[in-house]
Amino acid sequence: MKVNVEIDCTPLEARQFFGLPDVAPMQTAVMDKLQQQMLSNIEKISPESLMQSWFTFDPKLAERFQDMFVAMAGLGGMGKRDKK
Repeated sequence: MKVNVEIDCTPLEARQFFGLPDVAPMQTAVMDKLQQQMLSNIEKISPESLMQSWFTFDPKLAERFQDMFVAMAGLGGMGKRDKK
């Protein structure tokens, strides 16, 4: 014997029928907290702040990066050591 029962209800109605707690307020609170953390940390990963944090500890670092990129691009041709 085969019996099929279809119940048309929303997830909230099903949770209430089985006596499960309503987790919507907790989900809302967690998502709000997550959004606040993401928005506060987004400033730390902006290109300007990353470059500033990289170059604050060594003033010659910018020049070294520039030399490295020129050498990688093959535009160096004559490096500083080859100049006469």
